Amino acid sequence: MTSLPGDSDDSGSAPLNEPAEPPRVVCAGCGTSAEGPPVTWTCSVENGARHYFCEACARANLRAIEGRLDSAWW
Repeated sequence: MTSLPGDSDDSGSAPLNEPAEPPRVVCAGCGTSAEGPPVTWTCSVENGARHYFCEACARANLRAIEGRLDSAWW
C-alpha cells in the first residue's frame, strides 16, 4: 500500500496511457517527411544536432557520410 485508506491513491488500477504517436522527421537534404524515423534513413550528428537523411539522399551522399563530412560540404 502506498497511501493511507481514503487517500486519492484508492482508485484501483492505474489508468492506461495511450501510445504516443511517433515523431515526424524531415530529411535534412530534400525535405521529405516521414513518421519514424524509418529504418532505411540515416541519422547524422553534426555540431551536436541530429540530422536525418532519407534513403535517396543517404545513397547519393554515401561517401561524404562515410568520410564524416558535415552536410554543408555535400
